[in-house]
Amino acid sequence: MRIRVISLLLLLAWISQPAKCHSHEARHYVATELTVDPPQIDGILDDGAWQHAVWQSGFIQHEPYNGREASQETLFAVLFDNNYIYVAIRAYDSSPDSIVCRRTRRDQADGDKVGIAFDSYHDLRTGFVFGVSAGGTRFDWLISNDGQQEDHSWDPNWWVKTHVDDEGWTAEMRIPFSQLRFERNGGRLWGMQVFREIHRNSELSFWSHIPKDAPGLVHRFGTLDGLGQIEPRSIFDVTPYTVALTDRYLATPGNPFQTGHDDRFKLGVDSKIGLSNYLTLDLTLNPDFGQVEADPSEVNLTAFETFFEEKRPFFIEGRNIMSFGLGIGEGGIGNDNLFYSRRIGRRPLGNIQADSGAYVDKPSFTNILGAAKISGKTDSGLSIALMESLTSEANATIDLDGERSMQLIEPLTNFFVGRLQQDFRNGSTLIGGMFTSVNRRLDENLALQMHRNAYTAGVDVTQFFRDKSFMVNVNAAFSHVAGDKEAILRTQRSSARYFQIPDEGMMRLDPERTSLTGSGGRIQVGKMGDGHWNFMAAMLWKSPQFEINDIGYMRESDNLFQVAWIGYRQWEPKGIYREYRINFNQYRQWNFNGDLMLNGMNVNGFIRYRNFWSTSMGVEYARDILSKSLLRGGPMFQTPNLVNAWARVGTDNRKKLTASLTGSYNHGMENYQQARSASASLTYKPIDNLNLSFAPSWSRRSQAMQFVGHRSIGSEQRYLFGSMEQEVISFSFRVNLTLLPDLTLQYWGQPFVAAGSYNTFKYVTDPRAGRFDDRYAVFTDNQIGLSDGVYRVDENLDGTIDYMFGKPDFRVREFLSNLVLRWEYSPGSSLYLVWSQDRNNYEVNGPVDYFHELNSLFSEKPSNTFLLKFSYRIGLR
Repeated sequence: MRIRVISLLLLLAWISQPAKCHSHEARHYVATELTVDPPQIDGILDDGAWQHAVWQSGFIQHEPYNGREASQETLFAVLFDNNYIYVAIRAYDSSPDSIVCRRTRRDQADGDKVGIAFDSYHDLRTGFVFGVSAGGTRFDWLISNDGQQEDHSWDPNWWVKTHVDDEGWTAEMRIPFSQLRFERNGGRLWGMQVFREIHRNSELSFWSHIPKDAPGLVHRFGTLDGLGQIEPRSIFDVTPYTVALTDRYLATPGNPFQTGHDDRFKLGVDSKIGLSNYLTLDLTLNPDFGQVEADPSEVNLTAFETFFEEKRPFFIEGRNIMSFGLGIGEGGIGNDNLFYSRRIGRRPLGNIQADSGAYVDKPSFTNILGAAKISGKTDSGLSIALMESLTSEANATIDLDGERSMQLIEPLTNFFVGRLQQDFRNGSTLIGGMFTSVNRRLDENLALQMHRNAYTAGVDVTQFFRDKSFMVNVNAAFSHVAGDKEAILRTQRSSARYFQIPDEGMMRLDPERTSLTGSGGRIQVGKMGDGHWNFMAAMLWKSPQFEINDIGYMRESDNLFQVAWIGYRQWEPKGIYREYRINFNQYRQWNFNGDLMLNGMNVNGFIRYRNFWSTSMGVEYARDILSKSLLRGGPMFQTPNLVNAWARVGTDNRKKLTASLTGSYNHGMENYQQARSASASLTYKPIDNLNLSFAPSWSRRSQAMQFVGHRSIGSEQRYLFGSMEQEVISFSFRVNLTLLPDLTLQYWGQPFVAAGSYNTFKYVTDPRAGRFDDRYAVFTDNQIGLSDGVYRVDENLDGTIDYMFGKPDFRVREFLSNLVLRWEYSPGSSLYLVWSQDRNNYEVNGPVDYFHELNSLFSEKPSNTFLLKFSYRIGLR
């Protein structure tokens, strides 16, 4: 430990030394104020105003040949008046017939592209990007943390047109100052970057060069001058909307809630209001997200909840600043965060108590009464984000012989999130904090099931060194949940902690507790630029009582996780390759009792060839795997070592027809488990405005220890398992048709079939025995028998049934689809026509017969939803 501390201190001392001077010639541009009529935005640069503008060129490649002069000349000019910035870009092309002019939906631009980005705060960390494809598709996003995060949900109101001629193509933009955030400048500079992508060459070039090994983007922007006298413009957009919706489904005889149709009508309003030069209020009342695509199908047999991506526009926009990560990497623990917006408007979780024979009508989601966000950044570098949301009570309606009653299953709940972060030294030092709260109004029944109050708070410090090539980051947080004893007991027993585990030294269950208080955090040290070699080392911790799942997301508490990564990347094309990357990862995990829970490593790599095909592959080995979740609260179980390997090959993504194939193999030693999976992706673009994609996937898993249940025989506990064969097949297909840049038709469909069959039932005897086979005992045919879908166990063979459990086999068939016509008939105003269909069936059955299952799936009676949503923006600027 002493050697590790000394090594860390030496590393910190080295990276804190002044960096070597990097060649960085910052470009400079002076915008021209309009003294004549503003240009007409038609994509043809023949207006007199452009004759008075200052034109610049000299673009430098970022890829494929870092630092070389761009292969085609690009010119741009910037004009302004009191209300707008005007941008003209002339993209010369020696082969204009090779320009790729594909039309796609907004923010999904494809083909040749140009764009401009403004760092109007000039904080060297934040950029507002406005771009367009040669086919006329707009794309815009918000860059934060010097390019480490991008918010593609940011959709400002602005205008752009393009035009293709025999010299290349042109783009003409008009951007309202109200869509940008800046202080009264008094002559202050903005950051600015202009870029161009040439699709056929996979070439990206910048006006102000950004080297491939630069540890960020925004701090390498050039500067824009001349806007010193412009007054900031506050945005004031109010967008009322109306929704008409009808559901059509198969009626259930006798069920008063399943009549075969439901009709609804809804009114609401969204607004975006500038509170000051730098603060914006986003407000939504009675929001509707009916146009949002459904979550993909899945079968989850683990003890943990599935993490689903946020798709609702209000919660997507600006989520970067509200993030407070406690994990690392992508997926798994990488999702751990103090704020998980899917908690707001979730499925009601209260238990329903109804007599046998009663019919129950339960809402699918909790209604959001309203939500408000205040966000922005001051001239002094203080980033601010506040969000408040209120969800209504949700009631289940119970009908018993015509008598109806209501039962509360989700309380009136208030959610609050606050985030502050201050920049120092041009973004080289960041100090921030976050606070969240959840407060519920509970009745006597729900008080036994849910926390009354939940709070979290965190502090984060990030320090960059050597021109931002090196970084040290510390995120530390605490949590506090309070409620009735029964609710806190449920939390102690949850899969996130399992305090009932009987192992020596583990945190003990306390049925008298009315609160839990814990801490978690992350420490990172890394090099993320300035050369081909990079590394990262991190330590993560979550104490046993740490609980953030009321408004955040966390799989497990009670762990210490150490990870180290080193990677090498080569981006200069040479020989058979254009670029390649090689990575090595090592990780270990302990619990707070000091038990080693996991010890593993993996090696992976990626290469893109000269012909633009690519290959990636990796292999992982894990040992010393001690699971506290396998027995769902029973003793910790030592599982055999695992080997996992995967590979992917992809074709040239510039072509009209592209494809990829991915495969993986997972092997558990001592016949513990074996898993294989394969997936493919096929995309075809027959014409410039049509995109067809098809993505089938298949997986098969053999598992020797799949949890079945927990029973008691006298004073002894029995943790029951079965060997399981699981098979999953799905097909996801999409059709994207762009009729006009602002008129699109999009279809998504996913047939999904999954089945699992169990055999060789067993119970755990010695969870940490030396040999895997000695950790359990298999039931003999004399001990277990199946009758009427129930397994009956006579363990001691005395002729008396000791315990029973249901047949766990399953077969799931589901088909989800969405058809969405979207027309943005005016900036910020839109019309949606939506058709959603759901077909599903669940059976207690065995293996999958693909063709039979798919045929049966489409014979299921569908549930159809038809929705019309109309919104109209009222904007004052």
